[in-house]
Amino acid sequence: MKIVLAPDSFKGSLSSVQAASAMEKGIRKAVKDAQIEKVCIADGGEGTVEAIVSMTKGQYVHTTVEGPLGEKVDAVWGLCTTEKGKTAVIEMAAASGILITPQNKRNVKKASTFGTGQLIKAALDSGASCIIIGIGGSATNDGGAGMAQALGAQFFDREGKILPKGGEALSELHSIDLRDLDPRLNYTKILIASDVKNPLCGKNGCSAVYGPQKGATPEDVEILDKALENFAAIAKRDVGTDIRNVPGAGAAGGLGAGLMLFANGKMEPGIELVLNIIGFENIVKDADLVFTGEGFTDSQTANGKAPVGVAAIAKKYKIPVICLSGGISSDASELYNHGIDAVGGTPCAPVSLNSCIENAAAMLEDAAERMIRLVLIGTKLK
Repeated sequence: MKIVLAPDSFKGSLSSVQAASAMEKGIRKAVKDAQIEKVCIADGGEGTVEAIVSMTKGQYVHTTVEGPLGEKVDAVWGLCTTEKGKTAVIEMAAASGILITPQNKRNVKKASTFGTGQLIKAALDSGASCIIIGIGGSATNDGGAGMAQALGAQFFDREGKILPKGGEALSELHSIDLRDLDPRLNYTKILIASDVKNPLCGKNGCSAVYGPQKGATPEDVEILDKALENFAAIAKRDVGTDIRNVPGAGAAGGLGAGLMLFANGKMEPGIELVLNIIGFENIVKDADLVFTGEGFTDSQTANGKAPVGVAAIAKKYKIPVICLSGGISSDASELYNHGIDAVGGTPCAPVSLNSCIENAAAMLEDAAERMIRLVLIGTKLK
């Protein structure tokens, strides 16, 4: 029996690698001689660098960059060889993520993606012909202007002064100068791993939808949204692209817009991009069973999350898929319409969230054993 284990990370407790190892331990308690293949995956958010580097036998690179508010950050990114050639893998959260700055010091109006631009420059310096950027977990709302500044773009106010960093400053933007923008962006493929479809501005834009998660007050949301409205208008005039309502432009506080405007970035569903890069279809096509999972499963998992991405490929070969998760919502049955055959929770009794996080590996191991024993019973039934 060949079993493929392809869980996403369990946020706050287990990486994808750790989750797969816990599943393997549980399964081997019941099926000692199973052929088990563990696959590290991610959907463009946390764990994307680890997933691609580990599965392609790449290397990790450390680069010191500016954090969201200018602090020094040791950001880790990946460098590997894929069918796309020499490929760099970046998580914007490593340079411009919300977890970098302590909660009491966060300031979404001032936070900048400048450090993400520095990582892109480091990737260009490495000779990468393709750069994959996962853009989940941002602290920013600057439309990617900081990223562009790090790569040579200049943003001026009405008096010709260079704008300070941060989304709030974009309300004073009067002109954009791209004459010094790094020319290597013209011939380097930039792939944006994201499933966010939000536009840049308006009630469904990044300021209104994601700003409050980053500490924005209602007043801040209004200021930031108007600033991005101005940014979009100036970009349309000076760059020649109307980015305001493009799906995904609002990803990561508008970094999606910035990457499309200044780096010719192409949006791709995160999980599909990762699974394609690691050659998941070749791994799974002769499997008998697939286990996937994530920290919490609900109907939103069907909107491009890792388990459904795994199931979509497995179903091409009629392979059953089991999803084990730390928590399951009452609406998780929606996944049965998206290639998942069974959903199971890791706790076997009422338990606190802290206990689930602290004992995640042991609980996942037990859940995998319970599930594979049920599968074995099923194979004996007529």
